[in-house]
Amino acid sequence: MTNKQINFTYMKRIGFFALLMGVLMSFTNPTGYKVGDKATDFKLKSVDNKMYSMADYKDAKGFIVVFTCNHCPFAVKYEDRIIDLAKKYKSKGYVLLAINPNDPAAQPEDSFELMQKRAKEKKFTFPYLFDEGQKIYPQYGATKTPHVFLLDKNLVVKYIGAIDDNVEDATQVKEKYLENAIAALEKGEEPTPNTTKAIGCTIKVKK
Repeated sequence: MTNKQINFTYMKRIGFFALLMGVLMSFTNPTGYKVGDKATDFKLKSVDNKMYSMADYKDAKGFIVVFTCNHCPFAVKYEDRIIDLAKKYKSKGYVLLAINPNDPAAQPEDSFELMQKRAKEKKFTFPYLFDEGQKIYPQYGATKTPHVFLLDKNLVVKYIGAIDDNVEDATQVKEKYLENAIAALEKGEEPTPNTTKAIGCTIKVKK
């Protein structure tokens, strides 16, 4: 077999594998979860150096998964609201889990050490988890910080989007999207709306 024939055969194989990968990817959802999908559990390290997963909360009625971070001005504006949500809904059986999806190499302010510092300063009462290797946020389809995913006790996605309709001023909020979604679940109903546009900073990925 000549070198030209070998190269042609090699290129055909490369083309076949590229085609195969394209077909396989067509059967996956590159944009993440949609309402009605069942979310996969995760096991991530929190600022207390312990590992957490949703499976740890056997009696939970649901989960509020918030992708957030230290540096983003939008995330900072929502910090106190996130703290209040965690306290308010813990007694109702809903567990809030905050996840930092950013790569510290791309945004040093979101390093694990600075996550620990921020959690201590703000007295977080909920796990603040680090998405090491950035494996979880793509599964969910998070694109912003903050970006909220409300799951029921069976990990079925019930609401995706913003916490409310006013980033700038919590006192001027007219639509509490997340709280309204939880209220609907409490009544045995489906949230309406079940999807809103998340407003925030893009997730930082190492180039």
